[in-house]
Amino acid sequence: MTAGPVKRETMSAQIASLMRTAILSGEFKPGEMVTETALALRFGTSRGPMREAMRHLIDQGLLVSVPYTGTHVLDLSITDINDIYAMRICLEIFAFEQIWEARDSAFDQALRLRHDALLEAIDAQDDVRAIDAELDLHGLAYEWCGNGILLSSWTGIRSRLELYWAAHHRAHGITGPKRESHDDYIRLALGDSLDAMKAEIHSHMRRGLDVTKAFVETLDTDRPPTNRST
Repeated sequence: MTAGPVKRETMSAQIASLMRTAILSGEFKPGEMVTETALALRFGTSRGPMREAMRHLIDQGLLVSVPYTGTHVLDLSITDINDIYAMRICLEIFAFEQIWEARDSAFDQALRLRHDALLEAIDAQDDVRAIDAELDLHGLAYEWCGNGILLSSWTGIRSRLELYWAAHHRAHGITGPKRESHDDYIRLALGDSLDAMKAEIHSHMRRGLDVTKAFVETLDTDRPPTNRST
């Protein structure tokens, strides 16, 4: 990433966006320490906007601030990945159980539009946009059910999922999922069998999990133990 001075009127937002892209692309490594001074110099800005941008990324969960230690990029451990995998299955199945009888033409259209957005990002080979689009696609069931606690739970793990999928893509040497990776998910989400959809959620979440875990394990020697997220 080549960073130059950014416009002052949206400085902190632009910096946060650039940093997020660098984190998800792997330019900022998991567990890597970041400081206001070094980053302000890198982005050609003062420490005030830099501090605001870092706070935004901490709120998103991409950066972690540890008292007396500093701020570092969130480092997903194998335990984190297993926990995310287990939680996502439970949450997404519950979401579809809640909305199954309420699905209508509006849901059909919204799901297909989000799938189209994902395909456009994949075709553009834009990994960060593909991650966002994939999360938006899966997020529709949570938004549709009208359960605030469930939606909050989904929102709470979204940033960790961003890092999970970024690692997943690097593990496979790709810039996004395969174009056909959600075809069955879409078909069954709009189909007649809730049991078939539940089975698809299980298998969909499992695909690539072992490869991603193996990829994360290869990074362990470069990660200080104090920078682990668990």
